[in-house]
Amino acid sequence: MAYSLTGNSLWLLVKQSDLVTKLVLLLLLCMSIVCWAIFLYKIILLRVKRRQLNQMLQQLKEVQTFEEMRVITSGMIDTMPGYFLKKNLTVLKSLLEHDATKTHITQSECAYLQQQIEQNIDDLMTTEESYLPFLFTSATVSPLLGLFGTVWGLVHAFIRISEKQSADITTVAPGIAEALITTLAGLLVAIPALVMYHYLIAQIRSIEHQLFIVADKFNWIIQRLFLKEKN
Repeated sequence: MAYSLTGNSLWLLVKQSDLVTKLVLLLLLCMSIVCWAIFLYKIILLRVKRRQLNQMLQQLKEVQTFEEMRVITSGMIDTMPGYFLKKNLTVLKSLLEHDATKTHITQSECAYLQQQIEQNIDDLMTTEESYLPFLFTSATVSPLLGLFGTVWGLVHAFIRISEKQSADITTVAPGIAEALITTLAGLLVAIPALVMYHYLIAQIRSIEHQLFIVADKFNWIIQRLFLKEKN
């Protein structure tokens, strides 16, 4: 019963607040909904991609030939690691096609291939980090929005006190409570958003680490099969 009364009191404070306070609360509500939507979308997507990477790594453990790698890439072409290997194989193909009789790559070409692999990883990580700036911005801005609403509410509360020429608790408490509700709303948005942001960043770094393992395996096979010892 006490919980119900508290909930009703909060709702009454929201209903009695002025337009600016309601707009701040509405904006914070929208930010919270978007943050949770981004988090749920990303967490599902990252789990799928981590599972795909684990599958790719398990298959790469047994790879000894270039043809085996091509078969694995073709079988996982619709996945992130499959797409990653396909882009790397495309770069290797372009290096070998400079000369119809060419079957090896030089040290300088190998360095170029390594550079392109790292660029492909960076591109994939940039894609994975999309929408995350919104979480960080929400975690930073929402307390400030809450503070703005609080200051605005306090100004109006003191104006009402001066109009009524009274500063007893029954006059002060509703105005102060109405003002502080925006601070509470801001914190309810900021704290989860900050936790979501750092959790997703940690998951993305884990995926990046797995991609580097895939890249190292790819490099080992390519250097063993195609690298000339001398330029």
